[in-house]
Amino acid sequence: MEEKKQYRKNPGYGAGKNGTGNTGRYDYRKKDGNERTDGGEKPRASFRDGIPQTDPDQLVIGRNAVSELLKSGRDIDKLWVKKGERVGSLIQIVGEAIGRGIPVAEVEASKLDAMAGGLPHQGVIASAALKQYITVEEMVEAAKASGEKPLILIADCVEDPQNLGAMIRVAECCGAHGVILPKRHAVGLTGVVGKASAGALEHVPVAKVPNLAQTVDYLKKEGFWIFAAEAGGQTYYECDMNCAAAIILGSEGNGVSRLLLDKSDAIVSIPMYGQINSLNVSCATAVILNEAARQQRTGTK
Repeated sequence: MEEKKQYRKNPGYGAGKNGTGNTGRYDYRKKDGNERTDGGEKPRASFRDGIPQTDPDQLVIGRNAVSELLKSGRDIDKLWVKKGERVGSLIQIVGEAIGRGIPVAEVEASKLDAMAGGLPHQGVIASAALKQYITVEEMVEAAKASGEKPLILIADCVEDPQNLGAMIRVAECCGAHGVILPKRHAVGLTGVVGKASAGALEHVPVAKVPNLAQTVDYLKKEGFWIFAAEAGGQTYYECDMNCAAAIILGSEGNGVSRLLLDKSDAIVSIPMYGQINSLNVSCATAVILNEAARQQRTGTK
């Protein structure tokens, strides 16, 4: 791994059409030829077409049902609460959810009505995870115990369940040891995700964390090298990923966050030769993760 230090913290290698590669980050320069200078990001959308992208079978509707779900200890991806409705038992429900680190979103009653499909929601709906999450520590321990070079996928705020399901399928096919998701601004393990994974979700450990930046710091301490897929980096097949590797793929609209880019050891890019400047995030995952798996198993770039 001596060669790796040559490009650590030096992502200034062009890759792709016109010297840049892109795996999904929104390129502000494409609009008018001027690079955006305000440092802002496109706003993240919590809803698509007004309704969260989750399987109705995983929605737990009503105060009593949500209270029992919280008591069961089952993993919960998110809680939706009617805006301004903090009275009675709902105070206790919201308080317990916040105490457990479950994201709570205040929404208009019309949103809850659409989600509930006519059932009485009493101002609260929860989304239960399709499978139990594990901790990052458990994931790392299992990866090291496998006798293989650890390979972990980090999905940074991916909001489309079809994309996340496809990414989990790729992770399983590449022999990755797990997928890490953020608790906020991202889809959880919904039924749509499970279906899109084509059964891969049953075989891939998934962790959900409150802070991806802190998780990256932990992985580095555990000996992982962090690779972020983003424009302007080193061409992915020229990058040495024959190591304990964590690969970050960013959201559909914003790509990898600036903070995670700064914490990465290397930026990797996919060359683009056509007229469109980027791949879908799940396609980019397949390209880069497969190359990392190939390098790890053959010991060569």
